[in-house]
Amino acid sequence: MAILLNKESRVIIQGITGHQGSFHCKQMLDYGTNIIGGVSPGKGGTKIHDVPVYDSVSMVRQHQGSIDVSILFVPAAYARDAALEAIYNQVSMIVLITEHIPLKDAVIVMNAAQKKGATILGPNTYGIVSSGLSKVGIMPSQYFQPGPVGVVSRSGTLSYEIVGNLYKNGLGTSTVVGLGGDRITGLTFPEILEKFQKDEDTKAIVLIGEIGGTAEEDAAEYIKRHITKPVVAYLAGKSAPPGKRMGHAGAIIEKGMGTFEAKVKALENAGVFVASEPSQVPLIIRNNVPLGGL
Repeated sequence: MAILLNKESRVIIQGITGHQGSFHCKQMLDYGTNIIGGVSPGKGGTKIHDVPVYDSVSMVRQHQGSIDVSILFVPAAYARDAALEAIYNQVSMIVLITEHIPLKDAVIVMNAAQKKGATILGPNTYGIVSSGLSKVGIMPSQYFQPGPVGVVSRSGTLSYEIVGNLYKNGLGTSTVVGLGGDRITGLTFPEILEKFQKDEDTKAIVLIGEIGGTAEEDAAEYIKRHITKPVVAYLAGKSAPPGKRMGHAGAIIEKGMGTFEAKVKALENAGVFVASEPSQVPLIIRNNVPLGGL
């Protein structure tokens, strides 16, 4: 079982004819993703890697039927309208790869999604992969092999490193979810933790966080109350000075809030194993999680 995404999920790509859209279309097809169409205004009637291209999301629905997931490779200035087009055409989940979407636009998208019951992943996310089943994102495919570890993260590069470490230690992943690194994002740590808790194929959970905001403290509070599966965390930004943004828009310590030390303390108080290096994550799982001979 996987969370949010499976082999039957019907996926479209908005911005499919651009360089990034076309490149990752091929990567996702090779992984097995069920891509039913793409959208690029003015390019309708063409094909990218044999995937039919339409001028609008509504035309995809008209010709291909219902849509489960849309992934956006659209510049920030147009991302709001593209996301709203997907939301109002009843797409269940929108994966916003785009970064630097204006805060006002992000708020409009989140509000519209809430009213229509759509799920937003991102902005500034690497996407989601249910290992061995389907991938909707930009992550390298080779390390995402099926296994018992669910991963949820704010950071793409750290996710790739830790998933690679798990793979090299014989530990595959169930579903890997990138929440996104912007200040305002859709899905949260608690929402994904709840799904991993219910997923019978997920035996352990890896949480990859960073400084800034209160997402990790919120996760710790949720874990303390609701999660019975082992959780291992790694946090980036240990040496970051206050007031300096480290990569992501959401990774900044302001007025003493969102410090590395506060997040580690909150997670440890919730019973989470906190790794000091990414390479320690598989070792902690091996030493603390019964995996039935894996």
